[in-house]
Amino acid sequence: MMVLLLVLPLVGALLMLLWPKIAPLLTLLTATICSLAALQLLLQVSEQGSQQILLAGWPSGLAISLEANSLSCLLILLTTVLQLLVALYAFATYRRDKLGTGFWPLSSLLQLGLTSLWLSRDLFNLYVCLELLGLVAVALVSLSGDKAIKPALNYLLLSLFGSLCYLLGVAMLYGAYGVLDISALALQWQTNILSTAALLLMTLGLMLKAALWPLHGWLPAAHGAAPAPVSALLSALVVKGPLFILCLLWLQLASAPQAVAIAPLFTGCGLAALLLGGVSALRTPFAKNMVAYSTVAQLGYAMLALGLLLRFNQPLFAAALWLFVLAHALAKAACFLAIGEITATLGGKRLNTLKGASQTMPLAMFAFAVAGGSLIGLPPSGGFLAKWALLQGLWLQGDQLLWLLAIVLATLLSAAYVFRVVVLAFDRADPVAPDFAPRILPQWLALLPALAVWAMALYSEPLLRLLKQEGL
Repeated sequence: MMVLLLVLPLVGALLMLLWPKIAPLLTLLTATICSLAALQLLLQVSEQGSQQILLAGWPSGLAISLEANSLSCLLILLTTVLQLLVALYAFATYRRDKLGTGFWPLSSLLQLGLTSLWLSRDLFNLYVCLELLGLVAVALVSLSGDKAIKPALNYLLLSLFGSLCYLLGVAMLYGAYGVLDISALALQWQTNILSTAALLLMTLGLMLKAALWPLHGWLPAAHGAAPAPVSALLSALVVKGPLFILCLLWLQLASAPQAVAIAPLFTGCGLAALLLGGVSALRTPFAKNMVAYSTVAQLGYAMLALGLLLRFNQPLFAAALWLFVLAHALAKAACFLAIGEITATLGGKRLNTLKGASQTMPLAMFAFAVAGGSLIGLPPSGGFLAKWALLQGLWLQGDQLLWLLAIVLATLLSAAYVFRVVVLAFDRADPVAPDFAPRILPQWLALLPALAVWAMALYSEPLLRLLKQEGL
């Protein structure tokens, strides 16, 4: 199943380049098959435990090693399902949005890069995955045409700088230890200046590529300029890849003193992202930029959970971290698809375009409101589950009043920018043309991930148990 999940999108992308006319159907077919394969792999790992394969039968250390645990399988399933959903949305709006034939092979390569990243446990292989993700993401942003050239170029240059920092850290570790497999490297790990410097270099690169505060400056412009299906993929999935590697470094590789020393940096950056990202989302006049700044803010929860996990080693913080990742991916895909559909149909980029959207496009507006409820953390959404696990962990540690107050303030900021849109949507709508007929299918596709993030409550107990035990 692991090999199939890697080979199928690659072969599909190559066939799409040869026969672009059937590219949309090939994308839908490969995403469907990969979703079924990912579900089968998740069930298999749940029954038999983690699985590892060495490609081509080469010995450990030479072969490319792939490892599937429950968390990896969940992330692969999330990737393939969202890829299928976004492909359906792009197919439904293909002529209106003028995505071009390049979208289909690029989206398949994006799926390939993410799947290989979730499965890799070798520092250099992870670098290759990061490069593939970055280059494909930049190409996808540029599909919007001239207006996206500057944001795409900024994204490219900063992404390459982040990759260079990461690669320098990898080179330092390889020179010192002679291995790059994370499990083998952890057995030889020593707490010294060289290993600490390498970790910090790699952390700098990953935080830049994941747009974690304060290295987030490129994200709002890039995600705001990209087509709606591209923004959904980038915000829901791509920024989570570097975050995943960051967790691998500090949870599986770094020593306990190094992890405790870096924890205040992560918690501080997470807190700043929650507050300043929320303020930026509240102040921006552009609809898609508001959703993009919300991504910066919501990633702060993951950073805060990671910092608290490194400091206290509390399983609830591990569960909160990955619940935030899963819930944010579903909610943000819904938000970008809903806002993208409304602004494209009504013709405008500013938030004022959403005035009266509850009357002109009620289904899309409902999708945004439902997804926004999860971003706020309303029960029983996935966002609430993640926030509840984080609050439980803080309560068990005791004397964490500062963090509790910060989470409350961040929640109020989230509610403020979500309700800013909702209030506009319930204002009286401007007159529309008599033949105004918004498309129904894209609005339903925006609603599906919003409903899915609330359905996470039905599986809260197994999810919490799995994520507390698995971690990475």
